Parts: sequence; structure tokens; C-alpha cells
Amino acid sequence: MELHFEAVGQGEPLIILHGLFGSSDNWKTVSTQLSQHFTVFALDQRNHGRSPHSSEMDYNLMAGDVRDFMNSQGLPNAFILGHSMGGKTAMQLALSHWDMVTRLIVADMSPRRDSSRHEKIIAGMRSLDLPRFQTRRQIEEALAPAVPELATRQFLLKNLARGPSGSFYWRIGLEEIHTNYARLTEPIGGGVPFAGATLFLRGETSDYLLEDDLASILPLFPRAVLQTIPAAGHLIHIENPVAFQRSVVAFLSDTS
Repeated sequence: MELHFEAVGQGEPLIILHGLFGSSDNWKTVSTQLSQHFTVFALDQRNHGRSPHSSEMDYNLMAGDVRDFMNSQGLPNAFILGHSMGGKTAMQLALSHWDMVTRLIVADMSPRRDSSRHEKIIAGMRSLDLPRFQTRRQIEEALAPAVPELATRQFLLKNLARGPSGSFYWRIGLEEIHTNYARLTEPIGGGVPFAGATLFLRGETSDYLLEDDLASILPLFPRAVLQTIPAAGHLIHIENPVAFQRSVVAFLSDTS
């Protein structure tokens, strides 16, 4: 699978992996800032953004996609930063292909089994008959009962596109995600513990990654440290970008 990606900057390679319903587009601002220090590759994972759709989707496959991307770009190793679902892909890559990961950053995600918190969102998106809508505003309003939070609806609507006839469609592989969603909530495991330096960043008000999760993290990532980004929830790179980027640069620049 040839993943779509955006590359910017110069320096040591840094690969960024977005979360569920996201894409490399959501990381353009962060990528631009980090490109002052690194060559940043922001990837679209399978069934997301401009990457191909696949009927199969789990973290072993997605870690393999990143491995294949790195091989195609001539990258024997790289810094890996993954957020949410991308964090699990990053963890699996480090466990399965440890020699390809120079340093690992996991943004607001634990290796444990996740709750099925997105089922209502997926159902709401699948319930919309997109060709009958004329504007994005109409779709946003129709999605409101299933997704009351305006910011979340606006985030999801970034996955809308128009076909040649002008009709809306989901660019995201929504049906493929729906079919494989249970696999995306599974815990990370397999491979061997990753002995490299690892940073887990959590949002202060988020419940995706808790301080208590360190007990399950350390057996898999024995050199892991956990930091809390203040005044931020799950979207820590958006809600407190200055603190997030400061932590990322400091960690990846540490040669000790």
C-alpha cells in the first residue's frame, strides 16, 4: 500500500501519524513548526486522507504500512510521533520493528484496550445520505444529533469531498473503518519490548491516557516517561501547541 504523505523541512526524519478520522492535513501547522528542526513526513494512514482504502485494517497492518513507506523512502530509521490511533500504530511499529524507530513519541494514547467511544460517531456519519445535501452546513446540522460537539463535527467534516457531479461523499474509508472498528480498540502487544527512548504525552483533561497507565506501558516500553500537557484535552497538539511542540523538540533533541 502506497500511503499519501506530505514532506517538509530538513534534518533527521520525523514521521507523524494522525488519529482516527484525521489526516496529514490536520498536522500542517505542527509539521511546519517542527520542520525547523527535522524533515517531517506527515502520513495518511490507510482508509484516511488521500491514502488507499482497504477492507483490512489493524495495527499490525498499519505498522507494516509505515515500515513499507520508510523502505520506499530509503529511511532505515526515523523518529516516530503518533497521536491517538496513530499512537497505537507507532507503538506497534516500535514493538515489531524496533530497529526502525530512533525515538518514539505517543500523543495521548495508551497501549491498553480502548473503549468503543466512536461507535455513535460512526453510526451518525453512516446514516447520512450525502448526495441529497447541497451544503456543508446542512450536513453539519444533520450530524448534530449524533455528534453534539461543534468542534468534533467540524473536524469530521474535513473528510467531506465532492465528486465530479458535485455530490458530497466521505473521502475517508468509512465503511472499512466501521467493519474493522473493534480491531482498532484492541490493545497493543506482540513483538519484543522497545528499549529505545519513549515519551508519552497526555492531555491534562483527557481520559485516553492516564497516569495509572504507566503500569501497563513500562513492560512494553521500559524507558518510557510520561508528561502531562496542561490546559489540553485529547487534541493536545491543537489545544496547547506551544507546550506540545516544546516537549517534542526537547525530547527528540536530547542525545543522552
